[in-house]
Amino acid sequence: MLSSSSMQSTLQRYQQDIYTALRRAVYKVSDVETHPELNALQAYYGQMQYHLGWVDTNFSPTRSNFGKFLRPTLLLLSYEAAGAWGLATNIPDNDNYLCRALPAAAAVELTHNFTLIHDDIEDGDAERRHRSTLWKIWGVPQAINTGDGMFALSRLTLWDVLEEGVEGSIAARLGALLDHACLVLAEGQYLDISFEKRLDISVAMYVDMISRKTAALMRCAAEMGARLGTRDEETIDRLCSFGWAIGIAFQVRDDILGVWASTTELGKTPTGDIYRRKKSLPILHALEHANSDDQALLQAIYMQAAPVTREQVERVLAVFARTNTKAYCYEFLAQQCKLAYEALASVPRHGSPLCLRALSDLETLVGFVEETVKA
Repeated sequence: MLSSSSMQSTLQRYQQDIYTALRRAVYKVSDVETHPELNALQAYYGQMQYHLGWVDTNFSPTRSNFGKFLRPTLLLLSYEAAGAWGLATNIPDNDNYLCRALPAAAAVELTHNFTLIHDDIEDGDAERRHRSTLWKIWGVPQAINTGDGMFALSRLTLWDVLEEGVEGSIAARLGALLDHACLVLAEGQYLDISFEKRLDISVAMYVDMISRKTAALMRCAAEMGARLGTRDEETIDRLCSFGWAIGIAFQVRDDILGVWASTTELGKTPTGDIYRRKKSLPILHALEHANSDDQALLQAIYMQAAPVTREQVERVLAVFARTNTKAYCYEFLAQQCKLAYEALASVPRHGSPLCLRALSDLETLVGFVEETVKA
């Protein structure tokens, strides 16, 4: 079985590089010593830094949970898997070759975080990463504004690739990719919100929604990394396909753990998604395949005003068992992982140790998704 340490090792390889690139991006526009006219705006940029986990509510330095940096890591691995623009033919002793891709990696992470700030407002979530959310501390108007600023900062940060020698035509293509991903993300969030009061959502509709809300930015990250690493369209296309499949797989993994998580190490509360009445893959599959009595039961529980009880959770799980929902979700996840593996297997090999290591690490991401839900 693949250990979580393998996944952790993969994510940690670039953690410091990504962290440094993010701080450079934020402080480039907010440093008072460089821009003394920004003194009155320090609390504004402090809110960004709070959300990113760098400061506390008093804007004093701290080291909170920064997140997994999954999307920028995917970008950097795709960059390496595509050949890293020929800047490193072997695994180097230093990471100078990463400079070409780091502004894009930071831009993707800032984009992801801007969506989290807005999602927390729209979903009414009071906590993220075990801390109060931005809107809960500074109010909805300021949180919206901070999220908007982080979105703009993500785009400014992306243009720093020009300073790293990336051609203007490639930089423009990266900008278009990120803009399109943001639009698709907003489409996905619209669908997700519109589904909240409905129980006529099909599995196909749900998969379309998570493809937009979750997979779009991961596909974008993979394509941006690939385009920074090579001009070979076949390589780029294969890595795009991988990003799409692994994006859906990660969401379905969360859906499975949200119902059937069995250990606290997985970071999920067992049956937590049922208590929250989340419209995830398990409930939508069950609604499609349950008999009329079970459909009525699920609809009553998921539409009631009162909190869900433990007894009702057990009745929902019983319907899941009768509709073979768990087996379906595992099979769906396995299919997405298979597509991800196939995409990686079709990436042209260039013989570079760096490329081969990156492809191995991307396989590690898939293996982590597969093995975690079997724990």
